This record gives sequence, C-alpha cells and structure tokens, in this order.
Amino acid sequence: MNFLIIDGYSKGSRKKLDEAGMTYAWKLYADMLLKYMPEAEYEVFSPTDTKVDEFPGETKLSSFTGIIWTGSDLDINETHIPTNTGQIELAKMAFEVGSDSWGSCWGLQIAAVAAGGTVVKNPKGREMGFGRKIIKTKEGLDHPMLKGKPSSYYAFESHYDIVGEVPAGGVILARNPFSDVQAMTVEHKKGTFWASQYHPEYNLYEVARLTLAREKLLTEQGFFKDHEDMQSYVDKMEELYKDPRRTDLIWQLGIDEDIIDDSIRQADFKNWLNFIKEKNN
Repeated sequence: MNFLIIDGYSKGSRKKLDEAGMTYAWKLYADMLLKYMPEAEYEVFSPTDTKVDEFPGETKLSSFTGIIWTGSDLDINETHIPTNTGQIELAKMAFEVGSDSWGSCWGLQIAAVAAGGTVVKNPKGREMGFGRKIIKTKEGLDHPMLKGKPSSYYAFESHYDIVGEVPAGGVILARNPFSDVQAMTVEHKKGTFWASQYHPEYNLYEVARLTLAREKLLTEQGFFKDHEDMQSYVDKMEELYKDPRRTDLIWQLGIDEDIIDDSIRQADFKNWLNFIKEKNN
C-alpha cells in the first residue's frame, strides 16, 4: 500500500503555518494514514515547490495505491499560476490512469475542476472553524464514504471557495446551509475521487493554531472583535484539546462528539482506506 500525498500549500504559506505552530498538511495526513493503515508507505509531493515539467507522469501516478490531496490557501481560478494549472492537469491525469484519490478542501475543488466542474467564491463569505449543520443527502445516507457519520454533523472548516457546478460523474453526499457541496464523490474516466470540503485531518489544536495564523484576515472579516477576543476563542479550543472531558468548553464552543471523537470525525477518510483495501485485495 503506497500513497502519494500532495501538499497544496506554497512554501510561503507553510512558513506562516510553521510560525503559528501548526503541523504541515502533509504530516497531518501522513499521521492519519498510518493511524488507520500502519503498514502503508507514502511519498510527499509539493507541487508549488516544483517545476511543472517535473511533476509526476502517468507511470509514476500509476505506481501508487492511492493519491491524497491536502487543503491549500491557493485560488484554483488563478490559472496564470503554472503550478495551479499543473495540479489540475495532474488530477486529470490521475483520472485518466484510473487512480483512487482522496482530498479535503482544495482536494475537493481540484476533483471538481479536473472532472469538468467549477469552483467559485462563496457569496456568503468564509466558513471557518466549525462547519455546522452538515447533513447527508439521500445519496450520502447509503454511501460507504459517510458510514459512521451521523445524519447531521459538524466538521472542521477553513475555506472561501466552494464548488459551483458539480461535474458529470459527481455525486453530492453532504451539504450545509453554507455550502451545497460538503462531501462528494467523482467517478470520471477510469478514476474515482472521494472528497470533503471540510478537514477530517484537523483537530482542535490545529484549528486553534490556524486561527492564530489567520488572525488579521479573520478579524477584518468580522470573526473576532479584537486580539483578545480571538485569543479567548483559541484558548478554549486548546484547553478542550488537552482535556476533552471539559463539558463547560464543549458547551461554550457549541460542539459535540462528531468534533471531539476521532472515530467519528475521521470516519470518512478511514472508509476511503477500507475502500482501497477491498479494491486491492
């Protein structure tokens, strides 16, 4: 079982996350992969650090059991950036060669565009911290990707862009009032892609660190009144991360087991790994 983890963050973005004490996206996925599949091996690819003509080709992609796409703060519609279009072409190639892919946030958007859909700015603005009232669609109720998730749940979020037009072969599995596509599968050409707009790889500590890294932006967008307001929110998340039994903080943050319990929060990614196992047995 050999996986390619594609980290969509640029070197500059990774530096900012590093300064805030946040774990790199590829490492969050590597840890989650090995948690549920200890025998797995993986390779990390950072497309924004690489010339497009040095991206993996068909033979290389075909050598992996599965491909994992992390989140990113890139704008997929900035097609003047060669590594943006290069990543889209890479996803197209993965569909061509029959790869099984997983992605969160940027990964879901990559899947949509590579298969012929669109991504747009959300007129409702940014969804940050907790994605609330995510509900399974009719298709999602019976789909193996969401097995073990409640019919309505919360998840970690950090995004401005959303899927606009769902591609042919795309099936929406979950939505909420903020975004019509919170979970989706795409079957295109020979490949499959399971993806979520939310981040199963995050935990309370990582979201707290991400909030610190984005303090200026989030304050400007009205999430916080000032630094003290932001710091109070971050402190609550970090304290709850240290002690998940703090019912006072659970109540104050307005969350439940679907955020705190790994077996629920990460069920969709684990289900994808099970799908990969069964397919390759």
